[in-house]
Amino acid sequence: MKSALLLVPAIAILSACQPPKDVSADHAWVRLAAVPSNPSAAYFTLTGGPKDATLTGVSTTAAVRSEMHESMNAGGMMSMAPLKLVALRAGGEVKFAPGGKHVMLYGLKATPGGTVPLTFTFADGHTVTAPAKVVSAGDPAPE
Repeated sequence: MKSALLLVPAIAILSACQPPKDVSADHAWVRLAAVPSNPSAAYFTLTGGPKDATLTGVSTTAAVRSEMHESMNAGGMMSMAPLKLVALRAGGEVKFAPGGKHVMLYGLKATPGGTVPLTFTFADGHTVTAPAKVVSAGDPAPE
């Protein structure tokens, strides 16, 4: 019985030392543009795997083209700049959220309440695909 009790903390300690799983994309969603001819925006959270990774692009079969961007405030003026690469540390997290990093989706064919697949491509050629919930322009972000 005593030896069994000693195993419980050892197992807990060892499980905490396991390396992170592969890169994952969670909480993906797309806000449709208020004007259908304008680009929509995709948001998500990337969680790093066991080694550093570099995101080189995000695409979807539901859009004609996609571009990674980052919004920033410079001197009280909001601006947006394209992102070619996004570093993802091993076990780290990168959020694409309104007012920050996001993916512009041009020519998106989607309806509110549906989903679109987002494919994340990394510098080593690895890809991850995740479903993104689609919301209308004025709707709140999904939880």
